[in-house]
Amino acid sequence: MPSATFDVVIAGAGPCGLMAAHELGRRGISVLLVDEDDTVATAPQANATQARTMEHYRRLGFASEIRALGMPSDHPTDIAYFTTYSGHELGRYKMPASQDADRIAREQAHIWNAAELPHRIPQSLVEHVLLDHARKLPSLDIRFKTRLTDFSQTADQVSCTISDLASGQSQEISASYLFAADGAQSGVRRALGIRYAGGEPAERDFMGGQMLSIYIEAPAFYDVLAGERAWMYWTFTHQRRALLATVDGKGSFALQTQLRPGETLEDITEEVARRLFLQAVGCDIPCQVKGMAQWVAGRALVAGRFRDGRILLGGDAVHIFTPTGGMGYNTAVEDAVNAGWKLAAVIKGEAGEALLESYEAERRPVALRNTEFAIRFADSVGLYRPSPAIEDEGEAGDAARARAGAYLARHASNEFHIPGFTFGARYDGSPAIVADNAPVPPDAPSVYVPSAKPGGRAPHAWLSDGASLFDRFGFEWTLLCFGEGGGVDDAFSTAAHRMGLILKILDLRNEPVAKDLYEMRFALIRPDQIVAWRGNGASASEAQDIFSQILSRDAPAGETSEQSGGSLQAEQ
Repeated sequence: MPSATFDVVIAGAGPCGLMAAHELGRRGISVLLVDEDDTVATAPQANATQARTMEHYRRLGFASEIRALGMPSDHPTDIAYFTTYSGHELGRYKMPASQDADRIAREQAHIWNAAELPHRIPQSLVEHVLLDHARKLPSLDIRFKTRLTDFSQTADQVSCTISDLASGQSQEISASYLFAADGAQSGVRRALGIRYAGGEPAERDFMGGQMLSIYIEAPAFYDVLAGERAWMYWTFTHQRRALLATVDGKGSFALQTQLRPGETLEDITEEVARRLFLQAVGCDIPCQVKGMAQWVAGRALVAGRFRDGRILLGGDAVHIFTPTGGMGYNTAVEDAVNAGWKLAAVIKGEAGEALLESYEAERRPVALRNTEFAIRFADSVGLYRPSPAIEDEGEAGDAARARAGAYLARHASNEFHIPGFTFGARYDGSPAIVADNAPVPPDAPSVYVPSAKPGGRAPHAWLSDGASLFDRFGFEWTLLCFGEGGGVDDAFSTAAHRMGLILKILDLRNEPVAKDLYEMRFALIRPDQIVAWRGNGASASEAQDIFSQILSRDAPAGETSEQSGGSLQAEQ
């Protein structure tokens, strides 16, 4: 096959690779996306799209489409705990149905400070939406059944060899950059000699070793359920623990249970899988096993490097999570958003190549943070052992179930009510922000403290007309103006024009809630909705220097700076 040239080659069409393709393709960057599978995922896999990820889907214009998929809009998204599913309900943490998400996001703005709430949906459905919209972008070339078989890089380009698995033909590809989102067994990471570091699975009753996923159809489950419907159902019995995630609210489920020592996927026939499901149900009901998969829970692994020259890595290629907290796929999406706008800016000449150094500087600490939080959740539920009397009838059983219910309700609140985990990651110390000396807000999974200190997600506000502040942001750069500032908006507009940037000026002088959150008269928001700078004023040359520092780029020829050396500091 004849050789071809692209700006970026992306290896892997999971959420990370597809999201990177969106960020690049929507900025006119030519992309070749290759994946050796036939299409995107078809098994349910991850089932929690966190609120920050939904905000990115909103930014791209299809959050409402994703929220309409999955369970029926009125289906509860509770987390419920049982002895067996037909036995005793131990406890429940109530969460809203998707039809109530917008209302609750507004009513609980003091808690979530978000444009979106989480959504419970199989990752496979999300991937199909991402793929459908990616195929509409003219600068993307998406090829399945295609493997990246070799690559090398020079100071100027990356040379890739890809192979069409159907025809066996190979093709040489030249690209400016390679983005590796090729999963936990990443061939790119291994070829670069980049190793994982971190915790291997600890011994736990659950979420600590080899796990089995069983995909099952069982509409009769609802006829024997000892309680109201939920999104996720957990069992605690003396035989084997399990959790059951709802796929469609009609009878499709994914059961997760831990394999015992010596058990392997080869040992689990369809009949054995059926018995494992019925053991968790606690009685015999009609059911059909649709598939199985084996995976490992309890790992917290982060790669030593996220970049090697012109090659960037994201998603499972650089971090492996235990699924508690549901942050693996969501962290991968944020990797792609971060890398995408930066690669586009460098390729288009809007930024210096040194901007790419901020990718690892920003995303690796977040991966370490997020995997640590996830392990805490795994310990909380996996190390907990209820009393042996939990399945008994009578006074001792009632007391044991009450104790278990109290513990598990608290655990569920900690694991599933996580605005701080979702929104609180920060990029302090990054070269792609202009830091100020305000204190760093506390970082706790269950509590989010909005802060406009540069390096964090821009605080959200519902505006006086009911609109989301995030919906008013530009797709590229946004300058928020909360007060009079002697031509600061003109200064930034002029600087952006000279540097070839697209900047939206947003007048928020009559928005007291937003003004209170940002604390200063002006805030500059990056394309990934991170606060890059804030202050009460800036001259034209200072605005120029702010962009130059963030983008690792010299001022355009003929421009001079009123600042001399050092890092810019916003007025405090």
